[in-house]
Amino acid sequence: MRPVPSVSRFEPGRLIVHRNVRHGRIGWVRTARVVSDDERGLLLWVAQDSPVASEVTEAGLGMRAVPFSEWITSSYRLAVGRWNGPPVLKFLPTGAAHSVWWFRDARGSFASWYVNLEEPGVRWDDGDLAGVDIVDQDLDVVVRPDLSWDWKDEGEFVERLAFPDHYWVTDEAAVRTEGKRVIAQAEAGEFPFDGTWCDFTPPAEWDVPDELPPGWDRPPAR
Repeated sequence: MRPVPSVSRFEPGRLIVHRNVRHGRIGWVRTARVVSDDERGLLLWVAQDSPVASEVTEAGLGMRAVPFSEWITSSYRLAVGRWNGPPVLKFLPTGAAHSVWWFRDARGSFASWYVNLEEPGVRWDDGDLAGVDIVDQDLDVVVRPDLSWDWKDEGEFVERLAFPDHYWVTDEAAVRTEGKRVIAQAEAGEFPFDGTWCDFTPPAEWDVPDELPPGWDRPPAR
């Protein structure tokens, strides 16, 4: 991995791109506004209809639409689109191998937390555009408001582990251990599962860009 320059904290309100990287390829891209960036971590807001991109086969199929054995033999392109679900708040704790997302229902009310297990983000800043690149490890945890929880996407995780020469996850045990650690936090109602940010409202002046900003597809930082 090439060295990545040290990046200072991002200013609140700044538009950045949150990207997932798979074996040096961009898997998905989401434009996001910085809510806060401090010693706890980076908090991002992905508004409804935000410009996004995701990797698809030449036939336009996403990774979940085909068996992994077929996906790894495909050729790929990045398809541009829009975030078509409710807005989502994303928290990337400093140095942690996960992020926590606040999912909302169609009315915009808090619905659940989503623990996205991932390699810690690597930041970059090119001046006009900045971002954070993660490696999504696919296995996730859904935490409900009553702090009950379930593993999510475990079938996909197990399916892909059967192809170690192609899968970007190399340590199944480490991923599961991180998940169990965060589950314990959730069960105890510890931050960020203590109600923090559940009623977050973005500033009215935060607009949604018409398209992905120039440089969104620059080489990954990890």
